[in-house]
Amino acid sequence: MFKKTLLALSFAAASLTSTSTFAAENVDLLIQNATVLTMNQERQIFDNGLVAIKDNKIVAVTDGSDIKEYQAKRTINADGDIVMPGLINTHTHVSMTVFRSLADDVPDRLHRYIFPLEKELVSREMVRIGARLGNIEMLKGGVTTYADMYYFEDEVAKTVDEIGMRAVLGESVIKFPVADAANAEEGIKYAVNFIEEYKDHPRITPAFAPHAPYTNTTEVLQKITKLSLEHDVPVMIHLAESDRENEVIAKRSNGKTPIEYMADIGALTHKLVGAHVINASNSDLDLLKKHDVGVAHNMSANIKSAKGVAPVIKMLEKDIRVGLGTDGPMSGNTLSTIDEFNQVAKVHKLINHDRAAMPPQQVIEMATIGAARALHMEDTIGSLEDGKLADIIIIDTKAPNMVPMYNPYSALVYSAYAMNVKHTIVDGKILMQDRSMTTIDENEVRNEAQAFADKVRKTVIASGETVQ
Repeated sequence: MFKKTLLALSFAAASLTSTSTFAAENVDLLIQNATVLTMNQERQIFDNGLVAIKDNKIVAVTDGSDIKEYQAKRTINADGDIVMPGLINTHTHVSMTVFRSLADDVPDRLHRYIFPLEKELVSREMVRIGARLGNIEMLKGGVTTYADMYYFEDEVAKTVDEIGMRAVLGESVIKFPVADAANAEEGIKYAVNFIEEYKDHPRITPAFAPHAPYTNTTEVLQKITKLSLEHDVPVMIHLAESDRENEVIAKRSNGKTPIEYMADIGALTHKLVGAHVINASNSDLDLLKKHDVGVAHNMSANIKSAKGVAPVIKMLEKDIRVGLGTDGPMSGNTLSTIDEFNQVAKVHKLINHDRAAMPPQQVIEMATIGAARALHMEDTIGSLEDGKLADIIIIDTKAPNMVPMYNPYSALVYSAYAMNVKHTIVDGKILMQDRSMTTIDENEVRNEAQAFADKVRKTVIASGETVQ
């Protein structure tokens, strides 16, 4: 009896010692009481979960039962709101915000209107002003990472650095004279300099961005491919997008499709991200899969321009890397990926005559982990998992359009607005809190963009166009 009592006392003492020496893990930010959409491989959802962040990384994503194990400098009580990975916009031209709503319904708009407009107005000032405005729009819509193609991309990089976002930024290369290069060779030199300047930046991935196969020569496309492999950087391109592209490439390559042509010249690689990919046959898709090419699916821009709908369901069946994009703000008009959700789900149902096609979870996958895969960044972003970068958004589920919420995926795809994003976190830092920007003066940016719009109006009116 005495031995049993002594043993019990020993266990009690050991338990007391263990409790007294327990120390909670110190973290910088703790998000608790959240509906956590992890987007991990198991697609786990925690109804009362927590996410713990230290420095710029996630250190825990749990069901919340272990909350006492963390001591946080700062805590956000999500109160049931959706906590999910930041959205990833896989294709845009952010600086074109200052041209938004011009000539929306002009036929052959790119060649008849956009290229001439850019020739008159693209400058470092325009790129900086437009990028700052677009960055704010994206952050307020839950986009934490975006892939961009434009000119003076080093100016875009400065705005990304200023505001604290994450981005893949591609310096455009095209065969005719543009604002920052007289020809494609000069564009390549500009791109190489940009890449060397930003190759070690923690949040910016520099890239090459040949405009399209038909607006560059075979030799230029091959040179960019070679340089991308040498510098270990992405290549972003408009691919299989238009009838004009099909015609030009068919003449150049004895009848091949743009994707077949790119494969034949050695320009399809795992570094390539093709935007649009509307005109793609089954054999084209097999080539994309074979070469591990990423695809940016831009539903709003594609249907607005009446170019068609990319065969994304077939792409996903072949396990091709597909992510959602908005295209530029002159094409899809908004830069919020959330605005794509509803159309992506519904249009694919319509063209496939299948109500069950493109379910909500699949749409959210393409906006998060799928988009990360399209950019070959799935090891660091796209899901909420231990060790990944802390790019996180919190969606208000108390807004009238979100009540009641039975299925978070359905609520996001069919009900949510961009304005439902309450908080946006990038690299562990809160860049938007309660809809207010924390690293940039939104009013200043808006006023600067409005002032530049006056310059655009004068230029457009002088050319004979009507601006309302």
